[in-house]
Amino acid sequence: MPEQFIIKTSLGDITISLYDDTPLHRDNFVKLVGENYYDGIRFHRVIEGFMIQTGDPLSRHEEKRALHGTGGPSVRIPSEIRHPNKKGTLAAARDNNPQKASSGSQFYINHGDNGFLDGQYTVFGAVETGMDVVEKIAAVKTDPNDNPLAPVIIETIVPVAKS
Repeated sequence: MPEQFIIKTSLGDITISLYDDTPLHRDNFVKLVGENYYDGIRFHRVIEGFMIQTGDPLSRHEEKRALHGTGGPSVRIPSEIRHPNKKGTLAAARDNNPQKASSGSQFYINHGDNGFLDGQYTVFGAVETGMDVVEKIAAVKTDPNDNPLAPVIIETIVPVAKS
């Protein structure tokens, strides 16, 4: 059974499962969750009908708002492009690099079927429950940079206990 996690946000819980065939991304996510890396990080880029993005540690700080989306570990994760960007899938963000290597921490949840992204970004998981929470996050008011006016925060991410 794929590894599952609950993303506890200020607007509710999202349960995700991680794909086994993207082990570099899966293992990096598991490592960061184990370090409580995502605790207190905001969704810093929200575009209704497109995606909700998070994972930038700079987003913990309102005074660094202009830098939200630019932070994270210096390590890049080699691409593991195997899955389409369908609504409800989890994918790694990245900067513009020819290897299509992913950010060391930033990820997004597709809020639409974004086939134009296929072959460009590593999709490494899917929402199992909590799409209503994704909908709530996608609908928040944002500034001109798509950053929510009122912070939407990841309180913590916890593994789902295996039965």
